[in-house]
Amino acid sequence: MEQEQWQLSEDQAIRTAWDANAKQWYFSIVDVVSVLTEQPDARHASTYWAVLKKRLKNEGADQLLTNCKQLKLKAADGKRYQTDVANVEQLLRIIQSIPSKKAEPFKLWLAQVGRERIEETLDPELIADRLVATYERKGYTREWINQRLMAISARKELTDEWQDRGVRQGVEYAILTDELTQAWSGMTTRQYKTLKGLKKESLRDNMSTTELVLNMLAETATKEFSQAEQPSGFEQNRAVAQRGGQVAGDARRAIEQGTGKPVITNKNAAQLNHVVAQMIEASASASEALPQEEKDNSGNENT
Repeated sequence: MEQEQWQLSEDQAIRTAWDANAKQWYFSIVDVVSVLTEQPDARHASTYWAVLKKRLKNEGADQLLTNCKQLKLKAADGKRYQTDVANVEQLLRIIQSIPSKKAEPFKLWLAQVGRERIEETLDPELIADRLVATYERKGYTREWINQRLMAISARKELTDEWQDRGVRQGVEYAILTDELTQAWSGMTTRQYKTLKGLKKESLRDNMSTTELVLNMLAETATKEFSQAEQPSGFEQNRAVAQRGGQVAGDARRAIEQGTGKPVITNKNAAQLNHVVAQMIEASASASEALPQEEKDNSGNENT
């Protein structure tokens, strides 16, 4: 576990821990409760969380409480104590049960996301529109977005081919992806992400246009070889993935020889850009922007 803090203001921080094996962030529930309900100290925040757990149990959220785990997180005195933590999904569910003005933006966001997903089941084209809009808001260029959409299509064609050739989804997909990635970039997927300082973030979303094109070439070449040779089972597909990656590796080296500079970069699209941390910060900012009258009438409950 790697512990970090997301600082929201001079005196408010959310303790977090990154689990590299599970590839998940875990957040101190007491810290989140303290921020959203404006508790005066850790003792009051712990009391609030104890009451909230009873409320969640009454709401039928027994499974949520059972799945939440404890981790040893560093406290203000420098010592580590067992602390209730939640992953992103669990944290959002907990926030829904917090009656607070600072929690309201989260609830509105969740309602909006739910509406969008329902609309997308009726009109799947909206999924692509939402994806493009998301990348635009993050500042990606139109050229990069177009390449990313093509890369998504290429990846889907490759995984469909793997499925047809008897490769099992999950671990075997990941191993084959590592094989072709290492063949063209010289690194496994994890090493590549480490180079760019990534954890949960998508590697492809943090590639340059050239990196993205070469990765897509590796996947497309692997698919074409597979369709021509029709390999059976994992090991035969592994050899094909290595050869597909080598095609893109040769292209990378040719580009580097012609330009005199490396194609692979340690730059990423967003440094420590975690969605929940951003949401908490946005929530706090939104609350501060409320007129005083709305704040007074918000009915904040500090049990």
